[in-house]
Amino acid sequence: MPQYNPPLRDMQFVMHEVLKVTDEFKALPKHADVDADTINAVLEEAGKFAAEVTFPLNISGDTEGCKLDQATHEVTPPKGFKEAYAKYVEGGWAALSCDPEYGGQGLPFVVNQCVYEMLNSANQAWTMYPGLSHGAYEALHAHGTDAQKKLYLPKLVSGEWTGTMCLTEPHCGTDLGLLRTKAEPQADGTYKLTGNKIFISAGEHDMTENILHLVLARLPDAPQGSKGISLFLVPKFNVGEDGAIGSRNGIYCGSLEHKMGIHGNATAQIVLEGAVGTMVGAPNKGLAAMFVMMNAARLGVGNQSLGLTEVAYQNALAYAKDRIQMRSLSGVKAKDKPADPIIVHPDVRKMLLTAKAYAEGGRALAIYCTMLLDKELHHPDEKVRKDAGEIVALLTPIVKAFLTDNGHIATNACMQVFGGHGFIKEWGMEQFVRDNRINMIYEGTNTIQSLDLLGRKVLGNNGATLKKFGKIIGALIAEEGVNEKMAEFINPLAYLADQMTKFTTELGFKGFQNPDEVGAAAVDYLRVAGHLVFGYFWARMAQTALREIAAADSQGKPADPFYLAKVQTARFYFAKLFPETATLMRTARSGSKALMDTDAALA
Repeated sequence: MPQYNPPLRDMQFVMHEVLKVTDEFKALPKHADVDADTINAVLEEAGKFAAEVTFPLNISGDTEGCKLDQATHEVTPPKGFKEAYAKYVEGGWAALSCDPEYGGQGLPFVVNQCVYEMLNSANQAWTMYPGLSHGAYEALHAHGTDAQKKLYLPKLVSGEWTGTMCLTEPHCGTDLGLLRTKAEPQADGTYKLTGNKIFISAGEHDMTENILHLVLARLPDAPQGSKGISLFLVPKFNVGEDGAIGSRNGIYCGSLEHKMGIHGNATAQIVLEGAVGTMVGAPNKGLAAMFVMMNAARLGVGNQSLGLTEVAYQNALAYAKDRIQMRSLSGVKAKDKPADPIIVHPDVRKMLLTAKAYAEGGRALAIYCTMLLDKELHHPDEKVRKDAGEIVALLTPIVKAFLTDNGHIATNACMQVFGGHGFIKEWGMEQFVRDNRINMIYEGTNTIQSLDLLGRKVLGNNGATLKKFGKIIGALIAEEGVNEKMAEFINPLAYLADQMTKFTTELGFKGFQNPDEVGAAAVDYLRVAGHLVFGYFWARMAQTALREIAAADSQGKPADPFYLAKVQTARFYFAKLFPETATLMRTARSGSKALMDTDAALA
């Protein structure tokens, strides 16, 4: 059976020692009183909930899956899921970073980020039920009418009701301009929706008394394409003005998808037959309102893979220390045993360190992004808010795509550490691989994220936002450029930062002449950008760790093994993973011809 220990020490290191989040919060009136002790206490309890309540349901939930009653269209999640959710609501976890005006606790998003990382490690399929609800809350909070907020937000904040996002249809996925679901205006100001949606995560279940579906649909006179999409709130059960639950609405689960992973989550085909809904935001402006939820979901999906990378690493490390196979190439290490533990072998260490480096780098990036969200929403200085919003928009596709690609690499590597046992269900490793695989696909495939990064976020404003982040990297390089102990981290970072400007300009010129050049280079480009961002955070983490080691040395004390481990992992990252950027830039520069001039090859 697998195990899970919440990585509280590493979370505290990133928040309090590297990013100093509580100092940042002092500039935010809403969070000025939030201190490290409060954050640590909340995360300690959240870690217990994840490890003790949801983690034990992970394998059983995967085995059992969800069940649909075709007669009633009701879905029953795996055994224990409903009871775990009740404990989640009872503990107030749903309300953690929500607005106190609607019953929330008002804690920073940074705290929510760490809580959800642990929940994703423990049980991604279960965590998707409350996770999507938070995105629905964000969309309604930003674009809902006062009446909608008053009626629905308290129930989402408390966790009494859950939410979904209904975008995809059988004939259209990312290209939402093709969607056909119709919304007919009614005399009372409501709308009747008719259509079909697929791949709706947490689309139907009995864990709460009501589900709020956010549905994209077209008005009768809507323009063609994405400019003619509106957003509607469609509850499973109609809700009276007094908040009382009424009759069953015309929205139901037609069937459940049979999937590779996340079996414990109800991925539903949703049928709308005259379902009553109310509009969220302005007519034909539904994508703008839904993007609030979609961007939250993209950051959340990156967090899902971060959680799986961490738990896969923990189990692979424990196994590698215990499993004995052959002798070390450099001589016997375990003289009291007939063979050495496999952790002595170089390539096993490479697989373990790859997962460790991607988990800890991803954690730093994810926490940084949620800190930016807190600043974007609550900083009193408009320029600070604007800059924070621009940078988090730049980093969102990197969080979604780079972290999930890394999760694929890491969970596969950790399964490989187990050898044949990794392929066997009882160890839990193959489930981490299967569960992670969807993260590279939904909420916009990683290729879509790459096109968004290069085409919209970078070239769309002539690299202005990229330059802003470049200045942040430049400040670190200037600060540590003459420090010999930091040279192995700063020099490769400085080189890539310099190359990134030339690389981006070159791709921009090529794309101006032939748009396919952007499409051909985008995936490689995002991965290079991901390493640039990871390189920055790994250099900062090494910087902090080296300072603590030096401080201990000056006092004649032994260094904390935590800091020694951090420096060693940073060294591995820059030596073995970061150099991938050279190959990626070369393949990106090879152009589109080798891809597009292939009609004969693909005939």
